Amino acid sequence: MSRSSARPRLYWILQVGGWGAYGLLGGVLSVVFGKFRPIVVPIEVIVAGSMLLGSHVLRLYLRRHGWTRLPLAALLPRLLLGNLLVAVGSMALTGVLVSLLFWALQTGEYGKGFPWLQYVGYTANSFFFMLLWSAAYFSLHYFDNLRQAEIDKWKLTAAVREAEMRTLKAQINPHFLFNGLNNIRALVLENPVRAREMMTHLSDLLRYSLQLNSSEQVPLARELEIVEHYLILESLQLEERLHFSIDVAPVAREVLLPPMTLQLLVENAIKHGIAPRPGGGGVHISAQLERPGQVLITVRNPGHFQPNPAAPDHTGVGLPNAHERLQMLFGPTASLAVADDARQADTVTAELRLPLLSS
Repeated sequence: MSRSSARPRLYWILQVGGWGAYGLLGGVLSVVFGKFRPIVVPIEVIVAGSMLLGSHVLRLYLRRHGWTRLPLAALLPRLLLGNLLVAVGSMALTGVLVSLLFWALQTGEYGKGFPWLQYVGYTANSFFFMLLWSAAYFSLHYFDNLRQAEIDKWKLTAAVREAEMRTLKAQINPHFLFNGLNNIRALVLENPVRAREMMTHLSDLLRYSLQLNSSEQVPLARELEIVEHYLILESLQLEERLHFSIDVAPVAREVLLPPMTLQLLVENAIKHGIAPRPGGGGVHISAQLERPGQVLITVRNPGHFQPNPAAPDHTGVGLPNAHERLQMLFGPTASLAVADDARQADTVTAELRLPLLSS
């Protein structure tokens, strides 16, 4: 049984069982105090049913208005008032139904007038049990959220580990590494100074990839350093066929993102947009404050977007994997989309939106 179908079923089992026990307790007390009569059975059924209905209406209301996300100081007064209204309403409904029951059975109880004053005590009793219901409901909800958070944490850890392994296989793949080393070797005699610079870029890129275990998020400034290393190394292979530009607002440099996310977008831009073209092209990276609290990172390159994960040469952590990591870390405040640019022909644009959370 799925989680989505099991939770409503558990809720109704607890509701019917709990309020059924509440009605049974009332019947037992009437026996203990020597006041039990057959009429008590339908009365307790009415009482339990009214409380079940009232608590369910309260649950629908608090779920609709997001009470489960409120801090304790804001939640308590709302709960006290809500429980009091449910207790008063349930006892009023009980009074009406019991009066109709007496009238239908034509008992002497109805003729004497219904004892409304007793319902002040009944209401207080109902209010107390509604407080118990609220405590149980929110406790179960709290532990369920705690359990779900733990599950999400493990899922995120697993996704990060998978991304790390696939990144090491794809982003720093042997083909790229061998090409880089061969190109650097060719420079050793021709231009030793540049050869040493390229070795530095390559070592920094490898070190960053191997240190992914240390964190789930990195500042954009750090990711940009690695992207620059990668672009410089690729320019050694593609030469004048590759040019790039980076335009990043100072405030955007502190935004956090999963490691290798921007690297993935740039690697895809070069692999699918620049390398296949005889004339090459440019990769343009921008990061600006789109609105207060949100940064928009864009990567543009020439070409047409053709998603095909089943292609034989498809590598990298993959856009779906990157999107999943973003959702686990930031929820709906983050998004990743790649598509043909509607404003510029023959251009693919990747847009990465992130909440502005500094480390």
